[in-house]
Amino acid sequence: MKNTYFDLIEQSYYFPQEGFDLQNDNLTFHGVSLKHLIQKHGTPFRFIYLPKIGAQIKKTRNLFNRAIKNNGYRGKYHFCYCTKCNHFYHVIQEALKHKVNLETSSEFDIDLILKLYEKKKIDKKRIIVHNGYKTDDYLKKIIELQEKGFENSIIILDSISEYHRLVSIDTNQVIKIGIRMAINEEAQSAYYTSRLGIAPADIVAFFKAEIKDNPKVELKMLHFFVDSGIKDTLYYWGEFQKALKLYVELKKESENLNSFNLGGGFPIRNHLGFEYNYEYMINEIIKNIKDACTVDNVIEPNIFTEFGKYTVGESGAIIFKVLEQKQQNDTETWYIINNSLMNTIPDAWSIHEKFILLPVNKWNNEYGRVNIGGISCDHSDYYNSEDLNQEVLLPKFDNDDKEPLYLGFFSHWCIPGFNKWLRGNKTLFNSIAKTCYYRPGRKREYC
Repeated sequence: MKNTYFDLIEQSYYFPQEGFDLQNDNLTFHGVSLKHLIQKHGTPFRFIYLPKIGAQIKKTRNLFNRAIKNNGYRGKYHFCYCTKCNHFYHVIQEALKHKVNLETSSEFDIDLILKLYEKKKIDKKRIIVHNGYKTDDYLKKIIELQEKGFENSIIILDSISEYHRLVSIDTNQVIKIGIRMAINEEAQSAYYTSRLGIAPADIVAFFKAEIKDNPKVELKMLHFFVDSGIKDTLYYWGEFQKALKLYVELKKESENLNSFNLGGGFPIRNHLGFEYNYEYMINEIIKNIKDACTVDNVIEPNIFTEFGKYTVGESGAIIFKVLEQKQQNDTETWYIINNSLMNTIPDAWSIHEKFILLPVNKWNNEYGRVNIGGISCDHSDYYNSEDLNQEVLLPKFDNDDKEPLYLGFFSHWCIPGFNKWLRGNKTLFNSIAKTCYYRPGRKREYC
């Protein structure tokens, strides 16, 4: 019976597959030798393969534009990158090469926008969508941005009180705004209605009473977002149809409304058996919007998406070395890695995110079930459940092996809060893991 780790993967999935292959019995990522990077830089390190970012953007644009053409749809598609997902300079620079628009979620992001403009990475015509709760400082910075000439800056209202604070700011600008529609969460959620946005039953009346005849503001966009993602489920299509019906109703009252924002939500690969029909979902979205607009005789809106995790997630990985294996009882084996999982992959324990977990080497060894433990003394510093199998299977090895076992967590992305925190703690970040940005055929860059 075949029971090497390679046999396990080959018999369980299609392998090699996009992004993953073996070279001299060691794992490669998009043709890049991870063993070479380990030998050159040590572990742990975070690895970002920049061309994958552009590939995700191109794939999405192509699918939306093809669906628009096939359905005779009159609106345009706009791809926005969410800066909160990964603020690192090389990542944003790579996304901007593909002419993406930007989405912000806090006051912090406005400083980033201005820095990008100073470095001539964007111009003042770039579409910038402002989401999140608007503190007074956040609102003032957005207005200052607009006064500097950023003509396509759109403030998405999260509440009616936010609107009142916005219009109280002294400015000569006609402020472009959007409205976020609050959605009902899935049945298993800890709460029924999202804290984000305005109740759909209140939006049309609010528009008529306070926005329609106010020359200081111009409604441009309706925004809705389902936290569990864009999926072919009754729940998603139900919330989508509510938002679409509201858009049509609002459009009949608003001449300037021309954009429908789907938010984020495309899933990324978090196991080797991942399947998702992006083309089908996009075509259904376009078809449904067109049909609804045709029935009510309104022009089809421009469509916006705000993809952060989807843009960068599949480009990223973090590599560890196994320091020791510990047999704590008859059935549980622990692989202790050379850093804290809570520090380097906080999304694993905080929001139970799952990743593609693969060894870099020892693919011809027998495999067994293991738990992965970090080096901190915190009880939660572990990883022992994959999304597909609900268990971690990895190569076995002897403690006296000359070469240690190396592990890679792929499809890894920085969660927003942790990412911002790292920017303010550069010394600490450097002690956690190096970040390697890889472009084929060019000099590798590190921070």
